[in-house]
Amino acid sequence: MKTPYLVLFSLVALPVVAPAASREIQELQRDVGLLQEQVKQLQSSQDMKLVAIQTLVQQAIDNSNKANTGVAVIQDGFNRNLRDLESKVVTPVVTLGTRMDQMSNDFRNLQNAVADLTSILNKLQTQLNDVNNAIKVLQAPPAPPPQAPTTPGEPGAAASGNSGAPSISGTDLYNNAIRDRTAGNLDLALQEFNQYLQWYGNTPLAVNAQYYVAYIHYSQGDYDSAVKEFDLVLEKYPSDNPKIPDALYWKGMALARQGHRTQGAEEFKELLKRYPNSDVSRQACSQLTAMGLRCSASAAAAPKGPRRKSTN
Repeated sequence: MKTPYLVLFSLVALPVVAPAASREIQELQRDVGLLQEQVKQLQSSQDMKLVAIQTLVQQAIDNSNKANTGVAVIQDGFNRNLRDLESKVVTPVVTLGTRMDQMSNDFRNLQNAVADLTSILNKLQTQLNDVNNAIKVLQAPPAPPPQAPTTPGEPGAAASGNSGAPSISGTDLYNNAIRDRTAGNLDLALQEFNQYLQWYGNTPLAVNAQYYVAYIHYSQGDYDSAVKEFDLVLEKYPSDNPKIPDALYWKGMALARQGHRTQGAEEFKELLKRYPNSDVSRQACSQLTAMGLRCSASAAAAPKGPRRKSTN
């Protein structure tokens, strides 16, 4: 019984509910349309932004490619400049180093040539001194042969094994020794100088004979004997004798040739102190400079005392 009433009630109420639902649907449809429009606008905006981003990315890629090309160009130019710099600087520096080496060799050769020239000049000076001494001997009257000493060890005594009277005058014997030495007969000249010292050891030319005995030993490379003989020149004869500076110089040279550079330098310094104005003082100064030492040729003369034998 109640069913017909319910149906009737539903039919009466239906027109009231249906218009309300239609308005909501319309509003929902309108909202959906607005949302779709917003989505379309957002999509369009995103598309535009994406296109702009793609454009910027492409521009960045193009700029990067251009930068890489520019860097490559700069690198290539730098490499070319570096090669040019090497060709302009490195090659001349290498050439300069080679030239410096050649100049060093030339300088050493020049030093050797100057040393050889100095040696030749020394020999010429010695020969001139020999000629002057020979002239003096020829101008002086011949000295009489000394008598044989009665006291052993007296100056001028004959050496053991040859105590006979001299068979030749002192002038002739000295001149023969000078002539043989100049001719290169050093052994014969050495024997004759020793005979002169044995027979005429008290004459004025004895110091010359003793000096030449020492110098012949030096020229023959017997530096030990040369040092001993030069010591005799320095010990036995007055310090104002012209041969004393030469004996000091050549004794220093003999010591240096033996490897005793310090002792040789001491002889050169002694020469410069005692005889700064002698002919060989500049040569002694050159030797000191070659040894890496200072040369003081103007030093005050040292007291002229007895010489001591060198130890080597």
